[in-house]
Amino acid sequence: MTTPTDTYRAPARWLHWLMALLIIPMIIGGATMIQEGLPRSLQDTLFISHKNVGSLLLLLIVVRLIYRWRNTPPAEPAHLPAWQIKIASLTHVALYALLLVMPLAGYIRVRAGGFPIEALDAMGIPALVPRSDALAAVAKSIHFYGAWALAILLAMHIGAALQHGLIKRDGVFSRMWPRSG
Repeated sequence: MTTPTDTYRAPARWLHWLMALLIIPMIIGGATMIQEGLPRSLQDTLFISHKNVGSLLLLLIVVRLIYRWRNTPPAEPAHLPAWQIKIASLTHVALYALLLVMPLAGYIRVRAGGFPIEALDAMGIPALVPRSDALAAVAKSIHFYGAWALAILLAMHIGAALQHGLIKRDGVFSRMWPRSG
């Protein structure tokens, strides 16, 4: 149903799936780590992992945005209704925005709060924001509500992908699925 000219190029597909494999556990871990009553060792492990994977995701989203800017994605399939194309476009813009805002807000919350980001500290990368409880509180709120928005948008995105891949089988899902062989 799809041809090589209407699928995403390999770098876009691999960045998409790599980020998906990192983001979904980040949402689950992020929601888990703030629960009361967790053993301290588990909570610490979740926080350390969340901060360090978040730093990696910031780098990946910057790479992905640069790649997207320099490489035009394929045109939407002609059989899709205009309203679906519009919703998909708006959802993608919102996802890209949140995928940039979330790690930035997380970074600001942690650094302004005076906490370490172990991977960055090990590389000698200094904090790029001042210590500020007020700034940390704002970033924490942005990160919290952004997580809910991201989870909702991802549910929409995954739901639409599954509808196209499993129900309609119209080739939309295979545009982003890594090719075999």
